[in-house]
Amino acid sequence: MATPEMPQKAPYPVAVEAGKSYWWCACGKSASQPFCDGSHKGSEFAPTKYTAEESKTVYFCGCKQSKNGALCDATHRNL
Repeated sequence: MATPEMPQKAPYPVAVEAGKSYWWCACGKSASQPFCDGSHKGSEFAPTKYTAEESKTVYFCGCKQSKNGALCDATHRNL
């Protein structure tokens, strides 16, 4: 299994809107972090869909090592 690139060790705070879907970059190559721009094409990576249940600030994983899908689980603290 390939290892994703790490665009940054810290999470990306994003104000999300209730009911809206966001596509989180899982490969780490996207120029529009933390979201997918299609840079994964031709690799084994695929973006992860996140749908906001409410409007608030969420923290998308920047290190690409989270066990919590698109959202940060603080794994970056141990890297």
